[in-house]
Amino acid sequence: MSDSGASAAKGDIVALDATALSNAIHARKLSCAEVMAAYLDQIDRLNPIVNALVALRERSDLLKEAAALDAELDAGRSRGWMHGFPQAIKDLAAAKGFATTQGSPLFKDTIAEADAIFVARMKAAGAIIVGKSNTPEFGLGSQTFNPVYGPTRNAYDQSRTSGGSSGGAAVALALRMLPVADGSDHAGSLRNPAAFNNVLGLRPAYGRVPSGTEEVFIPQLGVAGPMARKTRDLAALLAVQSGYDPRVPLSLREEPAGFLGSLNRDITGLRIGWLGDLGGHLPIEDGILPLCRTALAAFEGMGASVEEVALGFDPELVWQAWLKLRAWQVGANLAPIYEDPTRRDHLKPEARWEVEQGLKLSAFDVMKASNLRSAWYQHVLGLFQRFDVLVLPSAQVFPFAVETHWPKEITGRAMDTYHRWMEVVIPVTMSGCPALNVPVGFSDAGLPMGMQLWGPNQSERLLLELGQAYEDATGWVEKRKPVLLAG
Repeated sequence: MSDSGASAAKGDIVALDATALSNAIHARKLSCAEVMAAYLDQIDRLNPIVNALVALRERSDLLKEAAALDAELDAGRSRGWMHGFPQAIKDLAAAKGFATTQGSPLFKDTIAEADAIFVARMKAAGAIIVGKSNTPEFGLGSQTFNPVYGPTRNAYDQSRTSGGSSGGAAVALALRMLPVADGSDHAGSLRNPAAFNNVLGLRPAYGRVPSGTEEVFIPQLGVAGPMARKTRDLAALLAVQSGYDPRVPLSLREEPAGFLGSLNRDITGLRIGWLGDLGGHLPIEDGILPLCRTALAAFEGMGASVEEVALGFDPELVWQAWLKLRAWQVGANLAPIYEDPTRRDHLKPEARWEVEQGLKLSAFDVMKASNLRSAWYQHVLGLFQRFDVLVLPSAQVFPFAVETHWPKEITGRAMDTYHRWMEVVIPVTMSGCPALNVPVGFSDAGLPMGMQLWGPNQSERLLLELGQAYEDATGWVEKRKPVLLAG
């Protein structure tokens, strides 16, 4: 085979969707070693341009591990759906033998002694960990840059941000440097970077994907979940990541295999509630809402009904309650660093701000915010009695300059916190319900955008079925690929 033929073949490998890749590996049409070599070549070619993947392992070690997995298949043993998949773990989650830097110089040499629960599950299913995916410092802010590894650049425009905090994962997916990716989401960290890079990101219901064991009794605002380019790949990865773990008593017992199988669904008569800009509450950059409305027309073309709906609940109350709960949970995790004067200056301003906001709170303040969240959930439950799914944009701005830490204003309206520009994701976060980002197209400047399909609690299967129907009707991921893929 000529060099050009070999290059084309490797390009064909990374172009496969993850389900097709798994099928080809198990049918022995592709070896795990061939797959690993193709992905490493893609990483070598494109990662220096975008800086999505970090802490990469040696090529020779990875090829040896892939060869060992080939030997297992030769002996008739498969570890599972991800057998031979190159995988990079978001640098907020523990992967044994890797530093969990969280983007902070304070932890750049802190090596994980064990895997996070969902990481262990992916490895058990056959994934080979090639490195980590880049994230903002401590995951704070929906813009992936940090003093350890630097910024991650957008897959479609390298002068723009990748979003965050799962920015590295989203860009690696869009540029076919990974077949699927793991991420996490507190304030849109699976939804925003997926929207900014024209891929899929699913924020599961709380308890669906158990992660750590540090705190297991207080429901957290952040969750781990899957990212992919195809809906069926998203479902397959969710099936790997999810399931009950006795170390996490609030994790869900539903059988993960329920996410597998056909996702085909007739959506005739489906009721969709379009929330838009929450009645003018949210400033949204020009061009985003029209893209979402055009995307909703695809659902109408399949027989669904779309109705503009008023929220019926003051979104500012939801935001203010979230600010308190965020500062309580995030600030508490960062407080030991803040309280150490030798380390405090290593925290970026946004991290110090979270701690300082948390220090102002009393236990009664936290309980009041939690009660508001409960009232919000009950209200959302009422909305889902009227609609099968609710829809919001996934972001309020298109990807902005990579040098900009966060937008200070939107359409002339000043942002009063470093994360107010992402307020559109907070109603979903505060509900505890799942949401799926799907692509909706591109701005006149060629910048991607997405919208959130927001379902009732534990309705991931419904969202995956709707995502599949929408993908079949629109096909944005394949329709418009990053120019970098062309070489």
